[in-house]
Amino acid sequence: MVTRRKFLASSALAAAGLGLAACRDAAHAESGQTRPGPSQSNAASEPAGQLKTRVIPSSGERLPVIGMGTSGSFQVGDSAAERDPLRDVLRAFAAAGATVIDTAPTYGGAEPVLGALLAEQALTARMWLATKLSGVNGREAGLAQFAQSLRDLRTDQVALLQVHNLGDLNTQLAVARELKDQGRTRYVGMTHYVEGAQPELARVMREHKPDFVQINYSVSARGAEREVLPLAQDLGIAVIINRAFDDGKVFARVKDMPLPGWAAEAGIDSWAQALLKFALSHPAVTVVIPATSKLRHQRDNLRAGLGADLTQAQRQSLIALLA
Repeated sequence: MVTRRKFLASSALAAAGLGLAACRDAAHAESGQTRPGPSQSNAASEPAGQLKTRVIPSSGERLPVIGMGTSGSFQVGDSAAERDPLRDVLRAFAAAGATVIDTAPTYGGAEPVLGALLAEQALTARMWLATKLSGVNGREAGLAQFAQSLRDLRTDQVALLQVHNLGDLNTQLAVARELKDQGRTRYVGMTHYVEGAQPELARVMREHKPDFVQINYSVSARGAEREVLPLAQDLGIAVIINRAFDDGKVFARVKDMPLPGWAAEAGIDSWAQALLKFALSHPAVTVVIPATSKLRHQRDNLRAGLGADLTQAQRQSLIALLA
């Protein structure tokens, strides 16, 4: 094995005044974790090849399997030192053919930062933007929040509007469907990020049958396998995976551990790629959204979208090592 260089990527905390809700949102980011780097032979190169795509069951539209989150990573100020790395991250993302970017109005200033940087590079129309109705109660508050999100993202529509953490679910899902009818979003969904919420998520999936769900899933947090992922397959619901690195906990466990012997044969040369491929190898999963503000991490993440899925034996090998 090539020695893996570790480095620390710093994440901004949520803006003052957002309180505990913003701290929960930041759990989606996983952009500020120490993680083993890819081998030096390809760490600085663009991913070679075409990202795999998966079908959205409700429409037949195909999405690249590697997307990007923005919690933490895009919560930055106006300085060039803070924004230039994000310009590089977006440029590499677009160059690889990736499109899915997930954000929320409660991710500090992530939406206006993302909107500005996409517009600056003329990328807005090329991206598949997903945002949320988050931390609001009542129809008018939901509509007002969404209108502000459109202004911040510098667009007149998004691809996906999700009810964040099932908050005020019935009202906000009705708002999302109203906006879908108006052509302001193409899909509606609901999200959560902890295993304890998955039984409730499964219940409301059965009741409301959204186009998308977003949930945490990783080799070390596999609760979604019990009910949410099989149910999504049965109901034809697309699945977005957050926290595929289990908030960086997995990186702490593998920092001195060599990759499995089969990794090179599977086209894997970093633990990040192995962990993302683990999530993607579940047949219910549509796209995984790791967040990063580092170009090297972005290129590493994107390489997980190339080549074959893990076999069942390879999945079980990772489970035995890390679960």
